[in-house]
Amino acid sequence: MTAITLVRGDITRQSVDAIVNAANSSLLGGGGVDGAIHRNGGPEILAACRRLRASHYGKGLPTGKAVATVAGRLDARHVIHTVGPVWSATEDRSDLLTSCYRESLRSAAELGARTVAFPAISTGVYRWPLDDGARIAVRAVREYAAPEQFSEVRFVLFDETAYAAFAGALADG
Repeated sequence: MTAITLVRGDITRQSVDAIVNAANSSLLGGGGVDGAIHRNGGPEILAACRRLRASHYGKGLPTGKAVATVAGRLDARHVIHTVGPVWSATEDRSDLLTSCYRESLRSAAELGARTVAFPAISTGVYRWPLDDGARIAVRAVREYAAPEQFSEVRFVLFDETAYAAFAGALADG
């Protein structure tokens, strides 16, 4: 069984095979997790993202998709960029959020990554309700993280509120 662990802290300080970035569609950096990964990972990540924009993703990375780059100065081999959906009170976008986790795990598996660190995708500036985002994240990882591919999937939560939401989602089974 794949171990699902929770850590309160900074995702850029994790020592794993792949760190997942809650990116924006431009892939060129931004705020929150995205900005921290680009700042702490260094110019190699931005250069790799620019190459992706110049080739396969000229219009940007679509919501729910994932693509990998080098990890630069991070203590990881890869950064997997995924674009989460903006929460909507009038439209159910939970399939897109689930797709972020599924596609990131698919990319990690293709890279041979055995350990993966995720942030709480879409729960910051994209306003996804934290409890629902945690429930979707945990369910997606349980469903798509095959034990023969992954030894650990780690959720790295920035504060105690996010940690508590993910702990509750894990306990709810």
